[in-house]
Amino acid sequence: MRALVVLNPNATTTSVRTRDVLLSALSNDLDLEVAETTHRGHATELTRKARTDGVDLVVSVGGDGTVNEVVNGLLEPAPVPGEKVPDIAIIPGGSTNVLARNLGIPENSIEATGLLLDALRSGRRQSIGLGRLDDRYFTFTAGIGLDADVIQAVEAERERGRVSTVQLYIRTAIRRFFAQPERRHGVIELTADDGLPIAGLLVVIITNCTPWTYLGARPLRPTPFADLNAGLDVFGLTSLRLAPTLLHLAQLTTQRGPRGRDVVSLHDRSTLVLRAPTPQPVQVDGDYIGDRTEITLTSVPDALRIAY
Repeated sequence: MRALVVLNPNATTTSVRTRDVLLSALSNDLDLEVAETTHRGHATELTRKARTDGVDLVVSVGGDGTVNEVVNGLLEPAPVPGEKVPDIAIIPGGSTNVLARNLGIPENSIEATGLLLDALRSGRRQSIGLGRLDDRYFTFTAGIGLDADVIQAVEAERERGRVSTVQLYIRTAIRRFFAQPERRHGVIELTADDGLPIAGLLVVIITNCTPWTYLGARPLRPTPFADLNAGLDVFGLTSLRLAPTLLHLAQLTTQRGPRGRDVVSLHDRSTLVLRAPTPQPVQVDGDYIGDRTEITLTSVPDALRIAY
């Protein structure tokens, strides 16, 4: 079986020695090619070429951003009828690894490699659905408003040399919360599956699975019923008043998720359209992708197969 390993050399939790061990283990079972990423979007470029070359499997070694780029390389441009899309495998190497953890893939990269080798030898695969925001696929989340604003600010801190940590996200989230020009009345409008518009949103988080993310070892569930084999789920807030927002943040740690008059919750939707009169920050899988006044999100069932 021909395989490409797309390796992010800046992955925060995978040492050079660990990479050597896992690559050696994989090479015993696979006709292996290894490529390190050097710039944003490089994993997509590498994966797209591998798909054209007829590779059977692409192994993502890195964090959620690397997985997202690999997925987009596998599926964009859209496969033609009869075209075989390579399977994907994930060996976690980032700070959070949301999709991998939601699938039950071990955070330890050596253990994850062992699980992958067992899947390859037994032929074990699982099909999962994805989300798509305009022309970009996402595996576990997309967002507009405060959620994406925090990610944009964290990315700016990382470009200045800061290390991505839970503490950095918490400090940045607090700072950006109080920096919002309006916390009582939102401008984002949501329409789901051609239903009636829901106006006045300040933050909208769209998920493809649950948990949405992790605060260290603690899972956060704004959409506790989201499922990789169902449509898209939505969590939104129409107010960011301090006391109710703190309550909703606490509710993220529960099995039931947030609830209250400021909360908008939708489950298993096929199409979502979000509009705003002024550009709002947007993120997919934890990467800020720019400011938009309108985005369309769609559920893509059985989009790819994962070996694990």
